[in-house]
Amino acid sequence: MTNELPGIEAPAVTAWLQQHVDGVEPPLEYSLIAAGGSNLTYRVEDAVGHLWALRRPPATAVLATAHDVVREYRILDALSRDRTVPVPAALALCEDIDVTGAPFSVMAFVDGTILRTADDGARLTPGEAETATASLVDVQVAMHSLDPDAVGLGTLSRHRTGYLERQLARWRTQVDAAQVRETPLLDDLHERLARTVPPEVGAPTIVHGDYRFDNVVLGPDRTVCAVLDWELCTIGDAVADFAWSLLYWADPGDPCPFLESAPTLAPVFSRRAEIAERYATTSGRSLDALPWLIVFSYWKMACIVEGVYVRRLKGARGGAAESPDVARIAARVDLLLEHAGDGARGIL
Repeated sequence: MTNELPGIEAPAVTAWLQQHVDGVEPPLEYSLIAAGGSNLTYRVEDAVGHLWALRRPPATAVLATAHDVVREYRILDALSRDRTVPVPAALALCEDIDVTGAPFSVMAFVDGTILRTADDGARLTPGEAETATASLVDVQVAMHSLDPDAVGLGTLSRHRTGYLERQLARWRTQVDAAQVRETPLLDDLHERLARTVPPEVGAPTIVHGDYRFDNVVLGPDRTVCAVLDWELCTIGDAVADFAWSLLYWADPGDPCPFLESAPTLAPVFSRRAEIAERYATTSGRSLDALPWLIVFSYWKMACIVEGVYVRRLKGARGGAAESPDVARIAARVDLLLEHAGDGARGIL
């Protein structure tokens, strides 16, 4: 079973781990952790119960994308040395693609609770939910207090300012490059957003890019003990990073939630407006641009889902009719854009 895992050549990886990671006692058992994200994450357990996490690009990825794993490892290494933000300890990096077809990184395995769904959230007591909420926000505030140069990540991005302009250009370019249908509302919103970009608040800092409950591990005390999935991390605008996170904080009755079953839908959790207030109070940053950033975030999510639609559509071609799943993805894009358009009235 171990040898059949996608992306893992078990004998070669085991031999490499013995040489580069302390305490490895073969035989090793590899299991794929079922979670989202573009990179594959494996749980590695040795004969005496030691655990590690191994990350590599998807088995079907072209080598150009393998840089993300190397970059992510270096981010983890810097942050684990700084210790402001809790992250898994970075242990080893293999850049030799002959070992298992792509570079891979090895980090400490952090055991704990990951909240992915409303059912997960409902398992917490009100007190535990309050603790988890406070910790989630406070860790992001701490992250946004980091000086990239001071923690050794000053070269993470070629640019220090213009984060939102870069994001607008990046996602518009990706949609244009793979366009399979007309998207007039997406185009219109892009033009209006590009004309009205708000000024950045505070110095550029480390931004995670996808910070939310299902990308952190909660310890037994329900505080954040590890932040995961740093492949989208860069230097950018803290409030824009928070706004993206905020829209994953679903409220009951949301007309267009980012997640179908967010943990925050459980009644033990506070509502989104309270989270925004806590971030503003704790960070000292102004959220005056939040209405614009919410419109932008819905537009960005529409661009991301449009990319999913294009990939699925191309995969479904070959004489077969369009599948219902593909049609639902397109409808999801349209809903996100309509919601962004509604929010843009009176703002853009």
